[in-house]
Amino acid sequence: MSGLFTTVREVFRYQGREGQVAWMGHRAAALGTVLFFMIHIIDTSFVYFWPEGYQHAIALYRSPLFAVGEMVLIPAVIYHAINGTRIWLMDWKPGLWKYQRQITLATFALTVLLCAPVMIIMGGHFIEGLGLFGGQ
Repeated sequence: MSGLFTTVREVFRYQGREGQVAWMGHRAAALGTVLFFMIHIIDTSFVYFWPEGYQHAIALYRSPLFAVGEMVLIPAVIYHAINGTRIWLMDWKPGLWKYQRQITLATFALTVLLCAPVMIIMGGHFIEGLGLFGGQ
């Protein structure tokens, strides 16, 4: 457990640039995705073990809080995949390390580019569901 505390403490002490942001984002995206999978496995098991609990979970997932969670999950998964590919590519071709900054910035840009249409569609459904603009 002390390793976790040391890691967290050192993250805020190290004054890296885009490499540190990529490292922190990769870990945060992984933890968020694992949390989602754990919740999904647990609630799916409710179907068999506790059907009323499953119905309650489904109702809970229709809340705005979970909609925001889904809108965070999608970019996390996309970023984690693209950044993982960046890491794999740079390990495969060590000569690319001299372009680490440019490749990392391209990773951020590609993530935003791929997430934009999804966020527009999901955001539209989210706002529609809240009924902010005279919807149902």
